Amino acid sequence: MSSSDQTVSWRDLLIEATLAFRTAGLEQAAIDARRVVEQASGADPSELILVLDDPVTERSMSSFELLVRRRSAGEPLQYVLGSWSFRSLDLMVDSRVLIPRPETEAVVEVALAELDRLGAQDRTCQVVDLGTGSGAIGLSIAVERVRTQVMLTDQSPEALQVARANIAGLGRPGARISTGLGSWFDALPNDLMHKVDLIISNPPYVPADLPLPPEVVDWEPVVALRSGPDGTDDLRVLILQAGEWLQEDGVLICELSPEQAADMQALAATVFTHARIERDLTGRDRALVAAGPK
Repeated sequence: MSSSDQTVSWRDLLIEATLAFRTAGLEQAAIDARRVVEQASGADPSELILVLDDPVTERSMSSFELLVRRRSAGEPLQYVLGSWSFRSLDLMVDSRVLIPRPETEAVVEVALAELDRLGAQDRTCQVVDLGTGSGAIGLSIAVERVRTQVMLTDQSPEALQVARANIAGLGRPGARISTGLGSWFDALPNDLMHKVDLIISNPPYVPADLPLPPEVVDWEPVVALRSGPDGTDDLRVLILQAGEWLQEDGVLICELSPEQAADMQALAATVFTHARIERDLTGRDRALVAAGPK
């Protein structure tokens, strides 16, 4: 790097990244540029303004340029940064797993309320997060309800690698979390049969032919997104088989798409004593809650 290059500041690179992202047609160019500069500089969001006029090192410049190239090519910001926040957690994420979304944070809130109803503040509750991906749901429950035992499962070995990395970064709550490889209930040990308090899942629920944005289709694992012609193939498996694993008062919670809610509630009512739909923060039907397997 020449001496003239030494005068490049993070402020200069923030402007450069914003222009690059606008040229690439990204909708939130300025926000994405700020996140990239934070990542490359190592500055927390609250600290960025303090380092904007600092000179950029050669190593930091290389990191910045790589991040800008990846984001300009359409790779999701979450994958470019390598981590994303979910509730109280900062999770490692990459193209092996779906990006955690705000709708799922609301589903976790529903699960916490159900656990409290089941007495999770006073006794140990067994939770299973089926199709865990990054581990966002199960890890959040383990952190926010300290008497839970949580099992994370996924049919993808690659996804479980990500989940296990996130468990390792969790500290003490990680000791209450186990993992299992397999498709849905095949991943569970037989000694959990009829002993699980809460089963929760954010399964694939996108219809096979429904168009999705390129940023999703081109980068996120399609097997974690699509589930049959109407998107309910996996939801039906979860609803119809969960009762074999839940204890008498146990609860199944599944994230779904609003247009699937009525049919899935009706199906759940055939095998559970109670079935209802909870809405997300935008007021859209988002979670099936089925309690008391028949």
